[in-house]
Amino acid sequence: MRAELVYRERKYLSEDSFQEIKIWRVPESTDKPHGLKYSFAFIVKNKRVVCYDNHEQKSDHRHYKDKESPYQFQSLEKLWNDFSRDIERFLKEES
Repeated sequence: MRAELVYRERKYLSEDSFQEIKIWRVPESTDKPHGLKYSFAFIVKNKRVVCYDNHEQKSDHRHYKDKESPYQFQSLEKLWNDFSRDIERFLKEES
């Protein structure tokens, strides 16, 4: 089974920031036991400042500013809530 695009959205939040969500259905594997490949990214001035993803050969993880940490995927709803909360946190810290 090839990766099947399930959802893709780019939403501009300001002139120089946007969030981009991509979700694919993939075969279940060791690094993708939930059968999803995803990238939830928040970009500001062409720099990724918040991102949750699980790209090739890498399990679920989170980027916040310049730090990367493991992420425990539970559901797309929780992923969306965590991602949104991190964007709010980032915007508060930068204001």
